[in-house]
Amino acid sequence: MSVHPPIEDYALIGDLQTAGLVGRDGSIDWLCLPRFDSAACFAALLGNRDNGHWRLAPTDHDARATRAYRGDSLVLDTEWTTGTGRVRVTDFMPQRDRAPDVVRIVEGLEGSVEMRGVLRLRFDYGRVVPWVRHVEDCRVAVAGPDSVWLHAEPEVTTYGQGFSTRSDFTVAAGEKVAFVLTWHPSHQPRPRRIDPYEALQCTLDDWEQWAARCTYDGPHRDAVIRSLITLKALTYAPTGGIVAAPTSSLPEEIGGVRNWDYRYCWLRDATLTLNALLSAGYTEEAAAWRDWLLRAVAGSPADLQIMYGLAGERRLPEAELPWLEGYSGSAPVRIGNAAVDQLQLDVYGEVLDSLFLARNAGLEDKPHAWNIQVALLAFLQKNWREPDEGLWEVRGPRRHFVHSKVMAWAAADRAIRTAEAHPHLKADLDAWREMRDEVHREVCEKGYDPERGTFTQYYGSRELDAATLLIPRVGFLPGDDPRVIGTVDAIRRELTLPHGPEGTVGAPAGLVRRYSARHADGEHATDGLPGEEGAFLVCSFWLADALHLTGRQKEARELFDRLLDLRTDLGLLAEEYDPASGCQLGNFPQAFSHVGLIGTAFTMAGMSKAD
Repeated sequence: MSVHPPIEDYALIGDLQTAGLVGRDGSIDWLCLPRFDSAACFAALLGNRDNGHWRLAPTDHDARATRAYRGDSLVLDTEWTTGTGRVRVTDFMPQRDRAPDVVRIVEGLEGSVEMRGVLRLRFDYGRVVPWVRHVEDCRVAVAGPDSVWLHAEPEVTTYGQGFSTRSDFTVAAGEKVAFVLTWHPSHQPRPRRIDPYEALQCTLDDWEQWAARCTYDGPHRDAVIRSLITLKALTYAPTGGIVAAPTSSLPEEIGGVRNWDYRYCWLRDATLTLNALLSAGYTEEAAAWRDWLLRAVAGSPADLQIMYGLAGERRLPEAELPWLEGYSGSAPVRIGNAAVDQLQLDVYGEVLDSLFLARNAGLEDKPHAWNIQVALLAFLQKNWREPDEGLWEVRGPRRHFVHSKVMAWAAADRAIRTAEAHPHLKADLDAWREMRDEVHREVCEKGYDPERGTFTQYYGSRELDAATLLIPRVGFLPGDDPRVIGTVDAIRRELTLPHGPEGTVGAPAGLVRRYSARHADGEHATDGLPGEEGAFLVCSFWLADALHLTGRQKEARELFDRLLDLRTDLGLLAEEYDPASGCQLGNFPQAFSHVGLIGTAFTMAGMSKAD
């Protein structure tokens, strides 16, 4: 079994169509080309170095590395200090004209440093070893539909060893060597060669200009901008879709089976993502996301999916890759996602809430948008009483999840408020109000445990669910309602985890699990899966929001500060955090976690545009 670096040791680079992860050791261990959801050509992250990677670092094993993004950009600088000198490696992916490029520039800063490059290309998620040959001053790797070209400026001698392409060279102070790796379909002519230094400047300018558009000027502005840059990096520019994460199968429990493919677009991310972009002044990105949403959900409301492909693809079949051992032995490695076929009624509410936010923000209305909303609500009117798999995509039996019912209420509420504000829109207000009131009554009667003073995970359950922290945020009940306060207190008591590497008892406002991992009888929890998981970071941000909305601003700020401390040295967050080991877990970086950070920052600053 391979021992992998901690997840937080990785940095993100990308070109708004795909992304790679660069380790602290100078190795690119994950990269899918040409799209986020394409097969990986570097898959060492989920296997071993023989499954593909590209390391560029000093030969001195005692070299010390520091790293940082250059300004408000996704250009990564890693500075290495050795016994003979100091060198900088700059990694980035320029926004592409046609073909995707990975650029790595080595610059001598002091003395001289011996460098070594090791490139192992393995197509189809580390399974296919390509045929590599010389063409003029390039190395070209070809296998099936994939072709990759590598060249260096100035030219560096390369040689083959152990089914890898290697290079040994020395850089002195003031010298530079630039490597460019370019992918293109193998049946097409050689792609146009880019100027790496011009591409670097253009990439820096693009990111700096984009970041300068941020209108947020409250506390922790640097953290907010870094999270916005991360969300932008997870955007598939041709369509406006936003992937949940650029990775697949990074585990929620080391050695466990909770390993999923997140390289797709979840509808439930829409509400918070849209709100984050709009709140920060990024109306163009919000409009692109709204338009992607309208295209993706078009069709019969009964066929609405919880997630789609980057361009709205509906078929995302799940499969396992047995030749990959998994991150630190966490198998199986999966691609595709079978949850695409689940019934999750909350997404109807999230879609209608997203479009409500877009209209209120002044985005140009689309003629067909209202018709889609009416059709979705009509479906929900007939089906909201049904059980579903819920927000957390459980692989156990369907249940009457409280959060799903609350979002059904939100769907009716947003449609009513839109129609009331725009009387020219065709609407059945009496029926919608009747539905809204009925859902509200039922949730308060069947989803609330008066003995413990808390909303529960599903009707008749004693289990708790962090998603009920959203009840005041969506407007179902006000923050000062005793039932909301009781729910917040119960979640703090029962769903928070110890928060230090020594396993100390968690503070009252600690890190939050989504729900109980196991029932009291020791059986699997509601999700139908074995094993445990860490604290779910977006739930912890939701707790900070709920504390603020229930009048406990000091405790909310303390929790928010603790969550900010969990970010990597580059300001990135995975899906989960393990307080016992002090390590991040799950796919990385995770859009939902960064959306949570942005939303809580705005809540703390009193600047949220939420309802």
